[in-house]
Amino acid sequence: MSERTSLVYRSAAGYELLMRVLYGRHYAARMRAVAGEVPNGASVLELCCGPGTLYLRHLRGRTADYVGIDVNQRFVDRLRRRGVDARRLDLAAPATERQPLPSADAVILQASLYHFLPDAEGILDRMLAAAREKVIVSEPVRNLASSHVPIIARLGARAADPGVGGHAQRFTEESLEALMARYRERLLRSFPIPGGREMVYVLAPSPADRSGTAGGP
Repeated sequence: MSERTSLVYRSAAGYELLMRVLYGRHYAARMRAVAGEVPNGASVLELCCGPGTLYLRHLRGRTADYVGIDVNQRFVDRLRRRGVDARRLDLAAPATERQPLPSADAVILQASLYHFLPDAEGILDRMLAAAREKVIVSEPVRNLASSHVPIIARLGARAADPGVGGHAQRFTEESLEALMARYRERLLRSFPIPGGREMVYVLAPSPADRSGTAGGP
């Protein structure tokens, strides 16, 4: 983990505090929006799970199984101490070093798709291959790292780095929509979270029935 990012990622409490400062009241709204797409009794695989907030606060007790994957060993260790099946895995590793993802009913990625640019399709394809029922992606389209307020921009840049180096590229609403258009036959629905900072896309692992299912929750 780089020295520049270690203070942010040293503890779950510090990470949570930073997220709340950056997102304000919409932080919990995003979590609720994503959790609402997970059926009761489903098994869940969450990529780039961080400190496991989605599971610990919104999914625990109503899912059949949960696996969290993150590159940050501190988060993985903390979740394991709490009895969560957490695994350290560098999802951005070269193709020759990639491990297959565990299968699950719902596969989730929150605010981390930009980590895989310029090959975001690669991680989406891996998620679709692992999902039995749906893939849920929540991604910022109004990015704090590009804020005109210097302190917010610096905090956003720190929050964007999981400890493996910087990630200069970000999605806009237009570029994210263009990416997801490549999966239009799998799209079940898409919608903004409250506040409009992030878009949520829900995809089916096989081509979706297009009879009125896309466009809104």
